[in-house]
Amino acid sequence: MSGTPVYAQLSLRCCGTTAPEPTDGPCWQLYVAKPGSVGAWPTFTWPTSREVPPVAEREAVLGLLGYGLAEGAEWVWTEDTGPEYHSHPVRVSLIARTRVQPLAGWEVER
Repeated sequence: MSGTPVYAQLSLRCCGTTAPEPTDGPCWQLYVAKPGSVGAWPTFTWPTSREVPPVAEREAVLGLLGYGLAEGAEWVWTEDTGPEYHSHPVRVSLIARTRVQPLAGWEVER
């Protein structure tokens, strides 16, 4: 991954998840999108029905996944609309993204 930017993304999943753990309702999920990687990205899912995880908590979770913020990186928020194929009305989708780097001493899979 040398020289290739790696990003972490935090998003509010409107209907829950099936992986890495099933959730029944809206939940926040953070994952590290690794370039060229197909399959499972390092992911963490917070329990349903909670506020936006604070920055310190997001950074702690990144550490558990083997990553830290890249120098000078900040969380940037965007919003979009959720997919129309869900059984509920279309909702606003909040997404935060930041640049990350592997922590020293971690064996991060490519």
